[in-house]
Amino acid sequence: MSESQFPSDSPTAPGAPGNGFPPVRSSFADDPDMAELIEYFVDEVPQRLESLLALCESGDREGVQRLAHQLKGACAGYGFEEIGLAASHVEAPLKGEASLDDVQEQIDELAELLRRVVN
Repeated sequence: MSESQFPSDSPTAPGAPGNGFPPVRSSFADDPDMAELIEYFVDEVPQRLESLLALCESGDREGVQRLAHQLKGACAGYGFEEIGLAASHVEAPLKGEASLDDVQEQIDELAELLRRVVN
């Protein structure tokens, strides 16, 4: 996978908030008891996105599957169900015989959602 397949993390990236794509917020955003946890999760998103892109670039299929599995589990607890669903669409085929190329569209969707996460 070439780096050009993934837009940059810059604010002008196609999936970045402010470019016509809606931001992705936690379904718990209005719960003051969850504010600190959501902030923690949101602060970790750039590293998770960077890891996803690096794993894809290096062709680490198992690493992508593992990261998708972690995101799937974490996202529900933090109220980011849309990202969790996208992560499951990456993880499930990789549990079988699918290659990274086979799930490229799902990886791109997951990466775009991660770029749009806001607190």
